[in-house]
Amino acid sequence: MKIAIYGSRHQDAYLDILETFLRKLADEKVEVVMHPKLYKYLLHSIPTALAAVRRVAERLDCEVDLVLSIGGDGTFLRTVQWTDGRPLPVLGVNTGHLGFLAAIGTDELPQLLESYRRGDFVPEQRSLLQVVEPELPFGRFALNEVTVAKDANASMIQACTSLDGRHLCDYRADGLIVATPTGSTAYSLSVGGPVIAPDAPAFVLAPIAAHSLSMRPLVVSDSSRIEVEVNGRADRFRLSVDGRSVSLDMGTRVVITRAPYTVTLLRHCQRGFASVLNSKLGWE
Repeated sequence: MKIAIYGSRHQDAYLDILETFLRKLADEKVEVVMHPKLYKYLLHSIPTALAAVRRVAERLDCEVDLVLSIGGDGTFLRTVQWTDGRPLPVLGVNTGHLGFLAAIGTDELPQLLESYRRGDFVPEQRSLLQVVEPELPFGRFALNEVTVAKDANASMIQACTSLDGRHLCDYRADGLIVATPTGSTAYSLSVGGPVIAPDAPAFVLAPIAAHSLSMRPLVVSDSSRIEVEVNGRADRFRLSVDGRSVSLDMGTRVVITRAPYTVTLLRHCQRGFASVLNSKLGWE
């Protein structure tokens, strides 16, 4: 068995559990590929537990049976970026806060191999967004959201938005979020966007601090071609793709579509979408 591991470097409270898990992987002859940032952190903290690590890779360019993401939802997004579009199953181990994308907690990590071999996890295909235009200095795919927003200390922007070539709205706001169903429980939710079931064929357009009460979050088909031309009094605005951002000239057109591939997220077979919402949002 071959496992790839990406993780946050803020794991001091979980080092004992991680050490036990990594030693178990070595005992069971599991080969591990690890991201260099996590490897350097663990090499300093628990060096004797890294016997299973066969390769340290800045980019995951090989086939593995399972990808582990150890951290919060932000770490999960970076794990997906690490896989570089390869169709690999990703399982989240939550050491963050809400952990919407995590399948298990750290207390379940020691039994992970047994649970995986038993078939306790089922795959879910999650759609991604693709920034078709403009060219970006980093990856163009987003599992959560693509956001256009005012730059620091700038006035509001005007996001002139079209769907499939037809004018929709000129959003006058601090920004505009385009979110996937997965991202509907992230930034979009914090600005009043709806929660969307992860398998729904939809995207959300959610304005940030809109300057008109009529500018409400909108659910659109995920087959839509979304075009946004950003204008404003400042010279530049910020485009963010799952937390990676770049400053662009006003007047730049941003074109967003559904990506041509999906991400395979593993969830526990006894924890569906309803139970996750109930647990994470404190619903009764």
